[in-house]
Amino acid sequence: MEVLKAENLKKVYKLENEVVEALKGISFSLKSGEMIALMGPSGSGKSTLLHLLGGIDKPTEGKVLINGKDIFALDEKKLAVFRNRHIGFVFQFHYLLPEFSVLENVMLPMQIYSRGGEDRAKEILRLLGLEHRLNHKPAQISGGEQQRVAIARAVINEPDIILADEPTGNLDSKNAHRVMEIFTEMNHKKNVSIVIATHDREIAEYCSKIVYLKDGNIEDVILNT
Repeated sequence: MEVLKAENLKKVYKLENEVVEALKGISFSLKSGEMIALMGPSGSGKSTLLHLLGGIDKPTEGKVLINGKDIFALDEKKLAVFRNRHIGFVFQFHYLLPEFSVLENVMLPMQIYSRGGEDRAKEILRLLGLEHRLNHKPAQISGGEQQRVAIARAVINEPDIILADEPTGNLDSKNAHRVMEIFTEMNHKKNVSIVIATHDREIAEYCSKIVYLKDGNIEDVILNT
């Protein structure tokens, strides 16, 4: 079953002296329980595509359907609610709030809509090996631990889809593979669908499919067996 479908996505940026076509008409689908890697050189459109898939930015043309719903047909408030409930984001820079504790950072997506979540947050952090860091501030934990906190925050609302933009880009090899093991476990055990943008072929090998982008187009699709 398709959990996400992109139809003819185009994104054009009009700059002062030029027009940049970041995406030139991309179409693909993500099945329930599938984990896909987006690869390609810098400027190929990976991050732009992820932002459109997650409703962070709007396409110049095209549609994004999640669970059959056209997300760009929603108004801003309904889209924000939809993102919070159905999509988890993980970025290269974890964007944890420095004044909040680890536990408070993870609970934030649930508290936005007064849903509590302390017990659930503690359980997720325990599963990620961070139960001893609940009351620490982000500056008091390592980079690998910060990224695991960001993953916990992304999954607290049990999203259908996780979109990860270079989630291991700032990590050493050991922590990078630890993060990918966490994603793989969520994918296999929780049936979470995941799209990961990465420059790292070793990271992409964790995924069942690699979509190669070049100059705003899909250049190739490789199935990992």
